[in-house]
Amino acid sequence: MDNSVMDATTVKFLNYLKAEKNYSPHTLTGYTHDLHEFRGFIGSTALEDVDVLLLRRYLAALKDRELSKKTVARRVAALRTYFRFLVREGYLKKSPLSFLRTPKLEKRLPMVLDENEMSALLNSPEDDLSGRRDKAILETLYSTGLRVSELVQLNADGIDFIGGVCRVLGKGRKERLCPIGDKAILSIRRYLELREKKEKNQEKALFLNHSPNQQGSRLTPRSICRLLEKYIGLTCRKEGVSPHTLRHSFATHLLNRGADLRSVQELLGHENLSTTQIYTHVSTQRLKDVYDKAHPRA
Repeated sequence: MDNSVMDATTVKFLNYLKAEKNYSPHTLTGYTHDLHEFRGFIGSTALEDVDVLLLRRYLAALKDRELSKKTVARRVAALRTYFRFLVREGYLKKSPLSFLRTPKLEKRLPMVLDENEMSALLNSPEDDLSGRRDKAILETLYSTGLRVSELVQLNADGIDFIGGVCRVLGKGRKERLCPIGDKAILSIRRYLELREKKEKNQEKALFLNHSPNQQGSRLTPRSICRLLEKYIGLTCRKEGVSPHTLRHSFATHLLNRGADLRSVQELLGHENLSTTQIYTHVSTQRLKDVYDKAHPRA
């Protein structure tokens, strides 16, 4: 098998991820980059000649570049999926990654805001058009626990104002219905009412750019991150706070107030419960309170 076959298999593999596995464009870009870098490392080595020793040299090269364990683990995961695909399609008899251990990741607890800090953040935007939009964005993120990538894809007709749910397009382009609270609904209504008066815009996107040079276009994830960083900078002195902190706070506050882990898993759109379990580590005070009240020897 020569290098031209590697090009063909890579294209076929990426098409498989896109068409059959419904991977997002962001993930496909990451896989493309990872496979391109791996090919550059192995040079003229044929795919069937890739063995554990070569893979270990590749990992050592990544370590020499001082990449994070998370980045290295992601690249190994991309290769593992790729070689598994090659075996399934009959290009290889076995995967050399079957005998390679993925670097163990450090479990980092998510940063969360307490309820007072969250209230300050939610109340920070002004009452003009952009401010109403920003407040609706903050309220929606906290009310639903959506990822920023999911938020920007929301459409105005995807909000059920009476039923209190919204249609969300999640990872793998899987659609789900997500509850949305009254305060978020009210903020969205106030934003859309003022938007209709000022711009008469028929764009289906829920959250629009209102700057003069991009007026009427759907906000991008980067735009959302910039405006969140602005309000976080105005109201919060904690280090390490990011737009994803609102999602972490959403999950943690639900657990603190008695929600069960399975329900939070569904609300977050996690496929595996193990992904959601990280939030139990930041909700130990709730467990401590239950223990103190219930245990006779507490």
